[in-house]
Amino acid sequence: MSDEVQPGFVRVRMDLSYDGSEFSGWAKQARGQRTVQAEIEDALRTVTRSKATTYELTVAGRTDAGVHARGQVAHVDLPVELWAEHQEKLLKRLAGRLSKDVRVWSLTEAPEGFNARFSAIWRRYAYRVTDNPGGVDPLLRHHVLWHDWPLDVDAMNEAAQRLVGEHDFAAYCKKREGATTIRTLQELSLVRGDDGIITATVRADAFCHNMVRSLIGTLLFVGDGHREPDWPGKVLAAGVRDSAVHVVRPHGLTLEEVGYPADELLAARNKEARNKRSLPGAGCC
Repeated sequence: MSDEVQPGFVRVRMDLSYDGSEFSGWAKQARGQRTVQAEIEDALRTVTRSKATTYELTVAGRTDAGVHARGQVAHVDLPVELWAEHQEKLLKRLAGRLSKDVRVWSLTEAPEGFNARFSAIWRRYAYRVTDNPGGVDPLLRHHVLWHDWPLDVDAMNEAAQRLVGEHDFAAYCKKREGATTIRTLQELSLVRGDDGIITATVRADAFCHNMVRSLIGTLLFVGDGHREPDWPGKVLAAGVRDSAVHVVRPHGLTLEEVGYPADELLAARNKEARNKRSLPGAGCC
């Protein structure tokens, strides 16, 4: 599948963040719900005076309704003349047009071979939860989950280590037709801060639908003593959705950062990421 920028266009990398509380996720929807993609594309069309032309964004990781992003990355292909005309003032004009719950922080001409989605080598999410018996700080209520049982972070970390590595995460994903559920989970760890908030760091080459929130839901069952630390690993090995795996609410989840290789490796990574994976020893059919 070719991803060459069409003649007369320039690929622009966009770094952005948003509070997902009032968005129906990243991706545009047919029924016109408010989404991050639609909001930015509308603002871009307005500030560049492009009338009926919409320049479509490609994003590193589509987020669900209610999920936040601090370090999201997207790209958009713009006509060379339009980019040259608006480049210097585009960032400020977008700031004046966009709602306050979404911000674009930088717009730069992307290196050759860059694709916000397929060139990425990892995505890092954070999930934040508190077991404070009094609940969540009202100022953090849109970003931190309240769990009303005391949590043992050591037990959660013990369970988490059984999930790190390349596996078929079918037991933790909402299956999509024709899509693989094989992923490489590079990091899954939890730390309790001085404020009592537990932050789970989840980093992988990519994620399938509901994967992070399912992993966190499973670890919470371990942390509050309802399950043993070996249970999440057994669920993974079973390879099928388990009704006991709880998908936690989206508001505790934030996409923190997206990682890319050196510029000279972008095109190769772009190509590699499009190949459907199988585990070593797995049949092809």
